[in-house]
Amino acid sequence: MVLTTVAALAGALALLLVTEGGFVLPNAFRSSDVAPALAFVGSETCAGCHQAETALWKGSQHKHAMQHATGASVLGNFDDASFDYFGVHSRFLRKDNRFFVETDGPDGKLATFEVKYTFGVDPLQQYLIEFPDGRIQALSIAWDSRPKDQGGQRWFHLYPDEEIKHDDVLHWTKLNQNWNFMCAECHSTGVRKNYDATNDRFQTTWAEISVGCEACHGKGSDHVKWAQSQRSWFGKDNDPRRGLAVLLNERDGVTWHPDPKTGNPQRSVAPAMTRREVETCGLCHARRGQFSEDWVPGQPLSDTHTVSLLARGLYHADGQMRDEVYNYGPFKQSKMFAAGVTCSDCHDPHAAKLRAPGDGVCLQCHASDKYEVASHNRHEGVTPAVTCASCHMPVSTYMVVDKRHDHSLRVPRPDLSVKLGSPNACNNCHTDKSAQWAADAIERWHGPVRKGFQNYAEAFQASWTDRPDAAMLLAVVAASPTAPAIARASALSELHSRVSPTNIELARKGLADPDPMVRVAALDMLDGLPGDRIWPLVSPRLSDPSRGVRIRAVSVLADVPLANQAVSDRAAFEQASAEFIAAQHLNADRPEARSTLGNFYTRRRLTADAESEYRAALRLSPHYAPAAINLADLYRQLGRDGDGETVLRTAITSSGQDAGLHHALGLTLTRQKRPSDALNEFRTASELEPDRSRYAYVYAVALHSSDRITESIDVLKKNLARHPDDRETLSALVTFNRDSGNIGAALEYAEQLSRLAPNDRELNRLTDDLRARLK
Repeated sequence: MVLTTVAALAGALALLLVTEGGFVLPNAFRSSDVAPALAFVGSETCAGCHQAETALWKGSQHKHAMQHATGASVLGNFDDASFDYFGVHSRFLRKDNRFFVETDGPDGKLATFEVKYTFGVDPLQQYLIEFPDGRIQALSIAWDSRPKDQGGQRWFHLYPDEEIKHDDVLHWTKLNQNWNFMCAECHSTGVRKNYDATNDRFQTTWAEISVGCEACHGKGSDHVKWAQSQRSWFGKDNDPRRGLAVLLNERDGVTWHPDPKTGNPQRSVAPAMTRREVETCGLCHARRGQFSEDWVPGQPLSDTHTVSLLARGLYHADGQMRDEVYNYGPFKQSKMFAAGVTCSDCHDPHAAKLRAPGDGVCLQCHASDKYEVASHNRHEGVTPAVTCASCHMPVSTYMVVDKRHDHSLRVPRPDLSVKLGSPNACNNCHTDKSAQWAADAIERWHGPVRKGFQNYAEAFQASWTDRPDAAMLLAVVAASPTAPAIARASALSELHSRVSPTNIELARKGLADPDPMVRVAALDMLDGLPGDRIWPLVSPRLSDPSRGVRIRAVSVLADVPLANQAVSDRAAFEQASAEFIAAQHLNADRPEARSTLGNFYTRRRLTADAESEYRAALRLSPHYAPAAINLADLYRQLGRDGDGETVLRTAITSSGQDAGLHHALGLTLTRQKRPSDALNEFRTASELEPDRSRYAYVYAVALHSSDRITESIDVLKKNLARHPDDRETLSALVTFNRDSGNIGAALEYAEQLSRLAPNDRELNRLTDDLRARLK
C-alpha cells in the first residue's frame, strides 16, 4: 500500500516560511523557483495565506473525514470492549497506542485485525482495516459518537436487523465495503485508485488523507505561483482566475430582494444553468459513480461521473429521498436551486456548518413577518418548536443513527400520500393520524391548490406501476420548461421502454439540452433501438463536450458495424470507444464495470473479449448475477447452451435466491428441449420475485406448453391482479381462454386489452370475432 507523501512534503515545506514583501510564502515557491504545473500543494501550504478559512476548516468534518488511527483521532472504546452480532463476539483492543479488532474475517473465522484509519466523526465513526493486497475495508461495526443521553457512546452494527455472513457481498471484508472504490474519492483529496487488474491488487494513493482545500478548489500550485507574482516587483500575473481551476464566486455581488409580484426573494443576477459551486459540492454529496479521475472543480459532474436519476428504489415517486441519495439530486429538484440559491448561501463552505442557527438560515431571505408566523406554520406554541426544516426538509435516518435532511425543499403533500403512498412531513410527526387527516388540514389552511414546485409524482408512479398512461405523463414532464433538469432527465430515461413515433422528438430535444444530465438521459431513452436507424440522431453526441455524454452515445451505437458508420463519424466513434473502455478499466475492480465492458464487446462482435470480461466479473464476485446471465446469453449466441447452463448453475450456488438466474436457466433449458427442468426454474423465478410480471408470464406460457392449462390461466390471473395493465398477460389470457373454449372470458380480457390499445386493428378484429362467436 502506497500512501502519497505529497501532503506530508507540503506540510514540511510550509514550516519553512519566508517573507517576500510582507507576503508569506513557502520556500518551495520562492520567486527563483518554478513550481510544476497543476500539482497538489497541501492544505498547510494554503494556510500560509488563508488563515481564517483554515481555522474554520480545522474544526470541520471535512478535516476529519479520514485520519490515521491515533489516540487523538479514535473515538471508540477499544479498552477490551465487546460487541455481539448474530453469534459473532467481537472485541476492541488497544496496545501501544495501536488499535485492534477481533472479529469474523473473510473466511468467517475470528481473527485480529489492526485498525489503520478512522472514518468520520459525527454522528458515527467507522474504522478501516488494510489488507496485504492494498485493499482497505470498512468495518461494519461502528462507534456511535453521539452523547450518551442521545443513545450514543456505544458500538453498533450497520445492518442490525439482518445477519451479514462472511460470504455476503455486504460483509465488511467483501466487495461492497471496499474503501478503495466505495469511499476513498470523497473522504480524501487527490485520490488515485491504481487498481492492478492483472494481479487483483490496489496501490491507491492520495494527496491528502482528509478533505482538504484542494478537494474543492483543485490543485493549488498555479495559484501559489499567482499569489507570489502579486508581491513581486516585476512580472505580475494578471490571470483573472488567479491560477485556480475554478473561481467559486457565484455569490459575489449578488443580493436578494422581494419580488414585487409575489413578495418572495428574488436573485439580483439570474443564475447559470449549471452552477460551479453545486457541481463542485456534488462530487461527494451526490449519489453517483465515477468513470474518470480527471474531475475538475466547477465542471458538470456528468463529465466524470454517472449521476443517479430519480429512479425507483432510490427516490419516492415525488422525488423525496428514499435510499441514501445525499443532497445533490434532491437539491437540484428544488425551487431554491431554480431560483439561484447555492450551497454556500446556507452553509459556510469552510466550517461546513449552517450560516445561522435554526430558522435563521432561511430568514436570510424569507421575511420573518410572512413565514415565521402562526398563519404560515400553524404550529404556534408547539414543543419542541416546529422549524422551517421540520416541514420543508424532513429527516430520514441512514446508517442507523445518521439523520439527514431532504434538500428538495418541498411543500408537504399529504394529498399525494393519499393518492400514491409517498411519505409527507405532516405524518412524520403525526404518526397516529392518517394522510387524509393531514391533507384535509392543509386544504383548510392553504386552500385546494397546493402543487408546490415538484409536480411529477404521478408520472413516475405511473411508470413504476406500468400504467397505460405512463408514456403520456412522462412526456409532459420531459417537455416541461419549468420542470427541474433532473426530473426531465429522469422522465426521458423512464421512456426507454415506451419509445414511439409520438415521443421520439422528446429525445431529439433532450440531446440538445444544455444540461449534460439531460443529454445522457435522452441517450438512455434511445438505447436498444436499432443503431443504424438512430445513427443520424445520436452520432453528433460522439463529439459532445461532456465525456459522460460521449461514452453513453458510443454505448448506444455499439452494435453498428464499421462498414455501416458514416465515414465522417468514424474517428469520433473510435475516440469515444476508447474513452468508454478506459472508463470501465478505471473500475476494473468491480464486476459491474467488467460486465458492462463485456456487453460492449458483445455488441461489437468481439466475443472472445466479451467472454473474458464476463468471466473476470464472476471471479471478482460469484454473486454478481448479471455477469452470469450475460455470459450465458453470449453462449446462446455461440450455440453453446451447455456452457451457459454450467455458468448459471454455478452462479445459483452462490446466489440461489436471485430470480433472474433461475429465469435465465429456464430459458437455456427450454432451448435444450428439457421442458420439465425448465418449468421448475420458471416457477422458482416467479416465486422469488412475484412482482416481476415477465417471470410470471413466462412461467404461465411454460405451463400451457406442458398442457397444464388451468394452472397456466390461474398464474396469469394472479399476475393480472398485481399488474392490471400488463399487455402480455392480457394477451395470453385472451388466447388461452379462447383456445380452451371459454369465449366469454376471452372476450372480457380482449376488451380490457382494447382499452389499453384502442388503435390496434388486429386486436379489434379479434374482439369482433369473439363477440360474433358468442351470439
